Amino acid sequence: MTEIPATQNPTHSVWRIAFNLVAACFVSGIVIAAVYYVTAPIAAVKAEEMRQASMRELVAEADSFAPVPGREGWFAAAQAGKTVAYIVPSETRGYGGTIKMLVAVTVEGKVIDYSILEHNETPGLGDNAQKPKFRDQFKGKEAPHLAVVKDPGNHEDIQAMTGATISSRAVTLAVKQAVEQVDLLNRGKTGGAAK
Repeated sequence: MTEIPATQNPTHSVWRIAFNLVAACFVSGIVIAAVYYVTAPIAAVKAEEMRQASMRELVAEADSFAPVPGREGWFAAAQAGKTVAYIVPSETRGYGGTIKMLVAVTVEGKVIDYSILEHNETPGLGDNAQKPKFRDQFKGKEAPHLAVVKDPGNHEDIQAMTGATISSRAVTLAVKQAVEQVDLLNRGKTGGAAK
C-alpha cells in the first residue's frame, strides 16, 4: 500500500482550511474592533452635533438644550437660562408605516415646528408633510386646532395634503400628541390645575 504524502492527506487539508478560517476570522475581528475603537467616539460626537443642529433648526432662538428629567428623549430649549420650548419625540403610523418625529412646542403648548426623522410615506404625496406648504400650517396652533380638514375655507385647522389624507392625519396626530404631552407637563407643574 502506498502512503499518501502529508500535503495530499484529506484530513490534513481539512484541519489546515479550518485553521486558516479561524485565523482569518480572528484577524478580521481585531481589525473591526480597532476601527470601531477609533471611529466610535468620532461618530458619537458627529451624532450629537447633528442632534443639536436639528434642535436649533426647530427652536432657532434657543441658546442651549438640556434633557428633561423623567421624560425620555425630551429636551428643554432655553434662552438666557429660561425654558422657551420643549422638543418632544413623537411617533404614529402613517400610510407607509411608522412616522418618527421631533416636535417643538412652546411652554404655553403651541406648535413651533416639527422635523420628520423617519418615514416610508409615498414619494410625491405623503412625503410632502416635510415641505413648508404643509408644515407651516402648524405654527402657533394649540391642541384643539390640530385636526385634519378638507375644507379650503377652514384656516383654523390643518388642511389635508392632496392625495395623502392618511399621512396628513398621522403627522397631525403625532404633533397633537406632543402638544398634549407638554400640556400634561404644565398641568403637573401647576399642581394639576388647568391652564
